[in-house]
Amino acid sequence: MRNLTQDNITQAVIARFAQTPDARLKEIMTALVQHLHAFAREVRLTEEEWFRGIDFLTRVGHITDDKRQEFILLSDTLGLSMLTIAMNNEKPAGCTESTVFGPFYVEGAPHYELGDDVAHGAPGVPCLVRGRVRGLDGEPVPGAEIHVWQADAEGKYDVQRSDLREHLARGVLQANDRGEYFFRSILAEAYPIPDDGPVGDMLKATKRHPWRPAHLHFMIKAPGYETLITHVFRNGDPYLDSDAVFGVRQSLVADWVKQPDGTYLVEYDFVLPRDRRAAR
Repeated sequence: MRNLTQDNITQAVIARFAQTPDARLKEIMTALVQHLHAFAREVRLTEEEWFRGIDFLTRVGHITDDKRQEFILLSDTLGLSMLTIAMNNEKPAGCTESTVFGPFYVEGAPHYELGDDVAHGAPGVPCLVRGRVRGLDGEPVPGAEIHVWQADAEGKYDVQRSDLREHLARGVLQANDRGEYFFRSILAEAYPIPDDGPVGDMLKATKRHPWRPAHLHFMIKAPGYETLITHVFRNGDPYLDSDAVFGVRQSLVADWVKQPDGTYLVEYDFVLPRDRRAAR
């Protein structure tokens, strides 16, 4: 087709995907083209704006590396991450809700015994974290694998530090036979997401703040149960209602209780649904 116009180009592009052998890929590419073209028409996108958009995405790619995932950060701040999570993680009532994975999980975190200090020297006020991992019927989930990671008192994850020699404030533990877990760490504090790159430029241009409310990250795995990726948020944090990445759920908010010795205690139970795929 040679005589393409703004009125017929969308269908011409879609037609080029007609022979795509993967039906799901064909569905996604067709919808993507339709919505991208509709967006350009709706806002009357100028060539200058299109070039600025390309430059923005190029800078997102250039700043992304093995320690920083700017594309995830972009998805998070646009609410796309949480929308995708919400659509794909509908659970029975009573199960712990999922939230964003975030860009700072790393493979190969050290394994700790229950009661150990996963902070491992990260700056912050000492805190004890404990609770249970159980199923929807109340049954304990023995041996559940618990991945935990968090920012330190300076608002940084270990991988954001150029002088990092070993992992700090992250680790992997295993619940005991009663599904119980407990470990020492540091008090969760609010922190800004990295805003020195293109995502930060977007936030500044739209008068948005980069702050996330204080939280701990958890990923919990157990045979026969669905893997849970979630946070536990600190009650009373001023950013609970304006999380930069839209990740807060009321059911994930817990009290960090100050103890007589100045340390803190947070208790939280996780409830996992059975793996519905295994039941089929």
